[in-house]
Amino acid sequence: MNDFTISIIGSKIFFEIINELNLFSKFNIKFYNNYDLYIKDSNIENQIVLFFDTQLSLKITSQEEVLEKIKTPFKILDFEKKITLLIAKSEYKKNSLINLSGYVIDKNERKIKKNDLQLKLSEKEISFLILFSKNKQPISKDSVLKKVWNYSPDSETHTVETHIHRLRKKILEKFGDGNFIKNNNKGYYI
Repeated sequence: MNDFTISIIGSKIFFEIINELNLFSKFNIKFYNNYDLYIKDSNIENQIVLFFDTQLSLKITSQEEVLEKIKTPFKILDFEKKITLLIAKSEYKKNSLINLSGYVIDKNERKIKKNDLQLKLSEKEISFLILFSKNKQPISKDSVLKKVWNYSPDSETHTVETHIHRLRKKILEKFGDGNFIKNNNKGYYI
C-alpha cells in the first residue's frame, strides 16, 4: 500500500496535523491549497483525495467518486481506520479489473464493459475471459476444458463451442463486435 497517495486539498492545518502525528506514514501525503492546483498535478493513479469544503466538512474521493462525507469534528483514530479501509476497498476494486482488447472485465461484478456499455456475464464466462487475459497465444479446446470446466481433455463434449457461441452472440448484440473471440487451428484467442 505504500505506493498509495493521500492528497489533502484546502486545509493546511489538517495536513500539518497528519504529518505531525505521522498518521499515514506508510503513504505519500500531498497538500494543495485549492482544487485547481490539485488538478494540475493529478496524474496519480492510486490515491484518496481529502477535500475540505467551506463548511469544514470533509469529502473523501477516489477517482472522482465521492466515497464518504465526514462532518467535523471527528476522532482522528476513527478517521485513520476509515481511510485505511477505503484504501483497501479501492485496491480490491482495482485488482478486480482486467483490461482485455479494449474491454474491461470486472471479476467482482461479473461484467464486461466498454465505453458506457456493460454486459453481465456468467461465472464460467468470466473464468473463460480471465484465461484469455493470461495467455497471449491461442488456447486449445482441451486446455479450456481443463482450466475452466475442470474436465478431462479426453471428454467428448461441445461445452466450449456452445459457450463460445453464446458469448460471441452476447458481445455482438451488446457491443456490435462480431470479431471478439477468434479461432484458428491452434485454438481460441481474443
